[in-house]
Amino acid sequence: MKLIKTEDAVGHVLCHDMTQIIPGVIKDAVFRKGHVVTAEDIPVLLSMGKENLYVWEKKEGILHEDEAAEILRDICMGDHMQAGEPKEGKIEIRSEMDGLFKVDTKRLNAVNALGEMMIASRHGNFPVKAGDKLAATRIIPLVIEQEKMEAAKEAAGEKPLFSLLPFTRKKAGLIVTGSEVKKGLVEDSFGPVVKKKLAEYGVSVLWQAYPGDDGETISDTIADFIGQGAELVLCTGGMSVDPDDKTPGAIRRTKARIVSYGAPVLPGAMFLLAYYETGKEQIPVMGLPGCVMYAGRTIFDLVLPRVLAGEILEKEDLSTYGEGGLCLGCRVCTFPNCGFGK
Repeated sequence: MKLIKTEDAVGHVLCHDMTQIIPGVIKDAVFRKGHVVTAEDIPVLLSMGKENLYVWEKKEGILHEDEAAEILRDICMGDHMQAGEPKEGKIEIRSEMDGLFKVDTKRLNAVNALGEMMIASRHGNFPVKAGDKLAATRIIPLVIEQEKMEAAKEAAGEKPLFSLLPFTRKKAGLIVTGSEVKKGLVEDSFGPVVKKKLAEYGVSVLWQAYPGDDGETISDTIADFIGQGAELVLCTGGMSVDPDDKTPGAIRRTKARIVSYGAPVLPGAMFLLAYYETGKEQIPVMGLPGCVMYAGRTIFDLVLPRVLAGEILEKEDLSTYGEGGLCLGCRVCTFPNCGFGK
């Protein structure tokens, strides 16, 4: 591209969109990239404060911003994603389905560290809906060397930076502990909260039981639900160190593999995650602390979508929630490991 006076631009091709901003009225491109400037355009351009223009001058080894943005788009997009058309050098990527959004953070950082280009995405490991914006790409200058974009492709590797996983676990068993609930002394207020959260992902509670605080009964119920086809078992309450809190021990008694009893998230520190191995698959079993019943968002909301997408989480996965794991009760949470708000 080359720089010329606006008055001398008649007949030349614009190499980028020309955006007009009138606060509260418009912010859009009046002239698109590729537009051939006419005499009638000159007063409009001058009224926009454009006394000089960049016009296209194709050179070998130099890419236009839209061409470069398309390269970034291609290294980002996995299956079930769609991209918009380039606009002012930017391309937006959206989801075509409900699912769990995954980001290869290490490779994403490697591309962004190259400079003169950027890929911005929403946080990974969170649920998205069809139509949700996932990411946007662009280069910073109007043109960029092709070799720099080749470096971006090399840093990204062969696989897309982003992927979407469908939610596959649809049948749940719910065990509401507490002798006070079993005896009818108090109404079950835990079960409805959990069912509502599961319904957000299309998960049905097909089995429900009120075993009180008897550890053996809780263990037998977990095994029974799994034997009937449950793909997820949730045990509510009984997760602290009080003598009557038997849920952790009951889950251990089933011989389920305990991933972690405890998580670096508040609210939700007394959370337990285990997997019951049937020989064919690993069925997640969770012990939910009391905070799930009354807090807007907890560790349960962070782990649930990943489990429903079929991920097998390990202790190292839960440990990553420490940074950003302190909920401050804000209306719109900006902490990296939240994303939900309250």
